[in-house]
Amino acid sequence: MRIIRYQTEAGTPAYGWMLDDKVGEVQGNPFGEYRRREARIPLDELTLLAPCEPSKIVCVGRNYVDHAKELGHEVPKIPLLFFKPPSSILAANQNIVLPTQSKQVEHEGELVVVIGKRAKNIAAEEAKEHIFGFTIGNDVTARDLQKTDGQWTRAKGFDTFCPFGPWIDTDFDPSDAVVTCRVNGQMRQMASTRDMVFNVGALIAYVSSIMTLEPADLIFTGTPAGVGELRGGDLVEVEIEGLGKLGNPVK
Repeated sequence: MRIIRYQTEAGTPAYGWMLDDKVGEVQGNPFGEYRRREARIPLDELTLLAPCEPSKIVCVGRNYVDHAKELGHEVPKIPLLFFKPPSSILAANQNIVLPTQSKQVEHEGELVVVIGKRAKNIAAEEAKEHIFGFTIGNDVTARDLQKTDGQWTRAKGFDTFCPFGPWIDTDFDPSDAVVTCRVNGQMRQMASTRDMVFNVGALIAYVSSIMTLEPADLIFTGTPAGVGELRGGDLVEVEIEGLGKLGNPVK
C-alpha cells in the first residue's frame, strides 16, 4: 500500500492511500488506527506534501564503499550518524533553494526507512516489525561547508535540504533495488541497495541502541557514488526501482 499526505481544498493536511492513479482518504492515523475510504480522487488533482511528519531524521554517512572512496574517506567500521532538522523537509516537486552561504551544493539520492512502531534496543532480526515502509530521499548537502565545518549540521540542515516522498510504500522490499539519481535527465548515481555496508536491519538495531525511534521517524540509509553539484534551474530526480521517483527543481 502507498500512503501519501496531501492538501485538501480547505487547506488542511490529510493522509491518503493510492490505488493506481486514484487516492482515497485515510481516516485516523496510518501509524495507529485508521480506516480507508474508496480511492476516487485523481492523484494529479492533489497537492502532495511530505508523506509523514517525523520527530527526527537520522542519516547514515558513507554507507556505500564507492561513495566513501570518492570523498577520500575510509569505510566506517560502525554506522556514521548525523541529523537533518525537520525544518529542512521538502515535498516532491517543491524547490530546493541554494543558500548564499555555499558555493557547492550537491545531491545525494537515498533509500529512506520510515519507522512504524516505537523501537528501542531492537535486534537486527526484529527490525522488520518496526518498519512502516520506505520512501525516497535526497540528502542535499553543502559540500564546501561540510569540509570546512567538520561538524555537518550546517551543511546538511538548510531549509529545503531534505526532500523525501512522494509516498511511503508499506510493501517495498529493500534488499536489492537499484537507486539512481539524474540531473536534467543525465545519470549521476546508480547502485543497488544490496551494496550498502550496513543493511536496513543493522541500521535500525544500531540507531535504536542509541535513541528511541518513534513512529514516522526517518532513517536515510546513505548514498551511492556519483554525487555532484546542483545549480539553479536544474531538475534533480531520485528513482528507486519498484518504489517510484522523487523530483525537485533547484532554485
